[in-house]
Amino acid sequence: MYNKKSARWHTIYSIISTVVEEVVIAMFIFLVLPLFDVHIPLWGSVIILAGFTVFSYVMYLVGHPTISYRHVSDPETIIGNDGIVESDVDPEGYVKVRGELWKAVTDDEKLIKGDEVVITGIKGLKLNVRRK
Repeated sequence: MYNKKSARWHTIYSIISTVVEEVVIAMFIFLVLPLFDVHIPLWGSVIILAGFTVFSYVMYLVGHPTISYRHVSDPETIIGNDGIVESDVDPEGYVKVRGELWKAVTDDEKLIKGDEVVITGIKGLKLNVRRK
């Protein structure tokens, strides 16, 4: 399910770019600001650099999952997966499968929000579902 090569390069790139970013910020604080008679104490510089490090880490956590998953090109690969009903399916509604919202139809009984379903087929952009 994971694309390990992209994930590995994303991690390496993130580490390198964070280090470069920290060096540039430190150079700006210690070399450029004193030229304009702005002096930030050492403890302030440490807080600023730590803040940018935390920001970079949070952005890594946000961005990493978007490239870590293998892209699925065939819609038929969704058949057999589990999903959750997002709006009542009677006989048509919406289900969430693999984090995506799909229009769904059922031939069985009415499915209500929160029910777990299994994808039994696909026609166009509508999923055929049944209760799990």
